[in-house]
Amino acid sequence: MAYWSSTSFFTSKVPRKILFISALSLALTCLFYWLMSCYKTLQFPSQESDVYQARELSDRTAFATLREKLSFATSEDHHGPESEQKNARDPTGTENKVSSMSLAVAEMEERTTTWVNVMTASPTSVTETQGRMLKREHQELGSTTDDDLNRQVDCTLDYGQKKLPQAIIIGVKKGGTRALLEALRIHPDVRAVGNEPHFFDRNYDKGLDWYRDLMPSTLDSQITMEKTPSYFVTSSAPKRIYSMARDIKLIIVVRNPVTRAISDYTQTLSKRPEIPTFEVLAFKNRTLGLIDASWSALRIGIYALHLEGWLQYFPLSQMHFVSGERLIVDPAGEMEKVQDFLGLKRIITDKHFYFNKTKGFPCLKKPEDSSTPRCLGKSKGRTHPNIDPDVIHRLQKFYKPFNMMFYQMTGQNFQWEQLEMQ
Repeated sequence: MAYWSSTSFFTSKVPRKILFISALSLALTCLFYWLMSCYKTLQFPSQESDVYQARELSDRTAFATLREKLSFATSEDHHGPESEQKNARDPTGTENKVSSMSLAVAEMEERTTTWVNVMTASPTSVTETQGRMLKREHQELGSTTDDDLNRQVDCTLDYGQKKLPQAIIIGVKKGGTRALLEALRIHPDVRAVGNEPHFFDRNYDKGLDWYRDLMPSTLDSQITMEKTPSYFVTSSAPKRIYSMARDIKLIIVVRNPVTRAISDYTQTLSKRPEIPTFEVLAFKNRTLGLIDASWSALRIGIYALHLEGWLQYFPLSQMHFVSGERLIVDPAGEMEKVQDFLGLKRIITDKHFYFNKTKGFPCLKKPEDSSTPRCLGKSKGRTHPNIDPDVIHRLQKFYKPFNMMFYQMTGQNFQWEQLEMQ
């Protein structure tokens, strides 16, 4: 019975060199398909996903670099003195092509070997090895890989990009700025910082890059906003904001200065119960009726004085004044005006508000995916202390000429005097 003998095969006339090359080729082909199947089925632990994504991006860049090298190696156009000298030594360019292709193939084999080692390593060594590989590739590929990684982060972690604000709520303290901001954040075309940055009054030395980094990422169709009520009374803020953006839109929420002062005092009292009474702080000499206008709670309410500084840099057309009183009585009506001023579609309407009798002001209706209404915190709607009516009357007289001036400057009558009579 005839059978195939390995001994007879090796003693046959088939050249051993051809046999070796065939066996090697078959082994390499099997190895290639095995590596491809491992690559498709490989799953990294979730905590290493970021490293894996960065590695994948680096591989694409590395392969692009290799393609460039291979393309250059097969190119027949060479320029410059060095190329001419090399061509003189090797007219056919064979030496250049072979060396460049050898370098590219060697680099590919090195990366493949390293990648196989990473695949078969333990989870701990995988992370360490990938870290070393990424570090080496950053050094080899330069800023191109860094830029690609930065673009990937911008696209995956958040939509859009960070921009300097196109609108700012600049004041006033205890006027209703928080209520306005929270209502505006309902609008899909508004992205706003939750906390007060205090950039133009306290942190200006940190620079615009620091300020921009605080902003949320926005799309081109969205408006970036922030609110810091102390800007309105900061003398340096108008010039600083003007230097950043001359066409910026400014929103000022104003309220009856007497009521605003009492609310301001109430907030301070909740933090510092030991402070003197409102009546003591409001006067330099109560017997003579001398109001202490240097007290910040009273000085903030001299709106005409502060507005004068802003009008030196911005026209009234770039300012919008919101009535703090109407924001409580008719929040939807005030929000319509604000949306028009910002060039937004009127999306925030009556359906977004309900009146909270306990707090005494409107709250935002709860979203469908939330179990609680979005009402302002405990720091809002505090009960005011009882103030001597005579003190209130004297403060009303003090503010009246400033209020009249403010009405003329803005072209709006906020009717605080009528509210006082009621």
